[in-house]
Amino acid sequence: MKHATPENEFARALLKGLSDSPKTAEAKWFYDAAGSALFERITELPEYYPTRTEIGILRDRLPEIAAHVPAGAALIEFGSGASVKTRVLLDGLDQLAAYVPIDISAQFLAETADGLRRDYPALTIHPVTGDFMTQLTLPPALDARPKVGFFPGSTIGNLDRDAAVALLAQARHWPDAAGFILGADLVKDADVLRAAYDDAQGVTAEFNRNLLHRANREAGADFDPDSFAHEARWNAAEARIEMHLVSRAAQRVQVAGQHIDFAEGETIHTENSRKYTAESLTDMAQAAGWRVADLLTDPQDYFAVALLKPA
Repeated sequence: MKHATPENEFARALLKGLSDSPKTAEAKWFYDAAGSALFERITELPEYYPTRTEIGILRDRLPEIAAHVPAGAALIEFGSGASVKTRVLLDGLDQLAAYVPIDISAQFLAETADGLRRDYPALTIHPVTGDFMTQLTLPPALDARPKVGFFPGSTIGNLDRDAAVALLAQARHWPDAAGFILGADLVKDADVLRAAYDDAQGVTAEFNRNLLHRANREAGADFDPDSFAHEARWNAAEARIEMHLVSRAAQRVQVAGQHIDFAEGETIHTENSRKYTAESLTDMAQAAGWRVADLLTDPQDYFAVALLKPA
């Protein structure tokens, strides 16, 4: 097993979260190569409406989006993954000059960037490997270009309000910040929400438990992933779906040379996915120095694409 070292940020973060009460793990650690691939499978599930709904908004409302993107702009995407939704914009926004995908998984990002270069030879692709919650340095070649942020997939909902405002504020302070395209899931029927995070095929459960497989590979852990059940909960008071890994029995696990005890039924809280209203989206944007110039939704009001401009 690979034991923790001072350079092993994942092991340190995991130990810290599992030492808390209640136990937690940061959702960003889902996205190693295996986790990123599993998430792409999730986006294709019938229960998981956000991806297809957001793509529909991007396609159907492209002229309205285009009106907010200046000529020669660089599109900068946080947590780009496979850049599936981005291709809708790259295909339809002829005024774009550059695309900057930011992702924590270096291998996945490199493969995606290679494919984009083949498919969009006239577009400059500048991949940036890193945690988008840190202060990232953009490629110097973009200094003089207007910059438009892109954060699709309702990933903003994985962050608490302070972190979400901080991320949006970081983009607001880019030189020549011109706008931001933000995907956000909306508050809706709890049964629809729970099904989206606990699918019948069990792919989301596999995605959640992959965190334990990763801990075994990278953090000197000895989890039995099958001894933890996946659970999705709707927390109405906080307007969020919560994902948990629930210990099926009392057990002791080793992580990086330290023992962690679990009681039967005790959980690791692995993810929050906040859901928004028009009012809460406006409030969050204003706190970060933006204004909502337009709010594009689907006919069912399941999802929103907010077009932000500097306040």
